[in-house]
Amino acid sequence: MPIVSKYSNERVEKIIQDLQNVLVDEKVTADLALMCLGNVVTNIIQHDIKESQRQAIVENFTHALKQSIKK
Repeated sequence: MPIVSKYSNERVEKIIQDLQNVLVDEKVTADLALMCLGNVVTNIIQHDIKESQRQAIVENFTHALKQSIKK
């Protein structure tokens, strides 16, 4: 069964493109981009996720990241 998102593909793609545009405009290297994005992820988890849910969110996020780069 496919996963159904509460967000439209168009909205998600626009936000991704906006983030990518900032990285391109700033001419960041891959390591700097990953460091910045990692810090954003950490800040979101620390400030926007209930402490009781953080571990599960981190595990789901890392699992999804690993799955997305498998060939």
